[in-house]
Amino acid sequence: MTAEAYTTIGRDRMSRWLVTCDHAANRVPDWINGGDLGIDPADMARHIAYDVGAAGLAQRLAERLDAPAILSNFSRLVIDPNRGEDDPTLLMRIYDGTVIPANRRMDMAERERRLERLYRPYHAAYADLAASHPLRAICAIHSFTRQLRGRSRRPWAVGVLYSHRDERLGPALIRECRDKGWITGDNEPYSGHLDGDSIDRHALAHGRPNVLIEICNDLIEDEAGQDLWAARLAAVLDGFLDRCGV
Repeated sequence: MTAEAYTTIGRDRMSRWLVTCDHAANRVPDWINGGDLGIDPADMARHIAYDVGAAGLAQRLAERLDAPAILSNFSRLVIDPNRGEDDPTLLMRIYDGTVIPANRRMDMAERERRLERLYRPYHAAYADLAASHPLRAICAIHSFTRQLRGRSRRPWAVGVLYSHRDERLGPALIRECRDKGWITGDNEPYSGHLDGDSIDRHALAHGRPNVLIEICNDLIEDEAGQDLWAARLAAVLDGFLDRCGV
């Protein structure tokens, strides 16, 4: 099912896993500044607008796990679904050196319109899928760029993120990834806990087992890379919940 704010796939699949992709798309709806945030198309094609390769990876992984999936259908620069409504980075005005003109001019009425038409419907659909299995576990798929402007090059192929409030899956997944020989970050390149983010809202608040997996986007920018990493991750995640005793 595809709606303005999200796409859902395989609702009736039997896996306990729900695969999610908060930053799946770089789409700007035409009712927002004529579908243009005022930045160069090259910027809309890079990591500031969405998680490059993550949508394809999430769909392929969900298929291999026989799991449902939900993917956003709007750019994180329009409004970021992986932030709480009170987070100051919910609506970015500058990101990795790029100014977003349409957001600099935004007033509270426009903020509320984006929340009502995009952010809240996405989270309502997410909550519905998360509740559709009594033993649901969430696997959030993201990607990261190899190097931010003016920052050091990131060495990881995989980052596994988890909150200090729930360490049932994260550390075990890191061990299994490292056993495969993958350079794996432990809560890198970002912290695994952010109040009000999607995992906090849909997993931690309900006691659901969860893990957030970041893949370096230069590894999954094409279909071959997405197929490869979907197969690799599925081989680890298949049976993983049982191995962790959750």
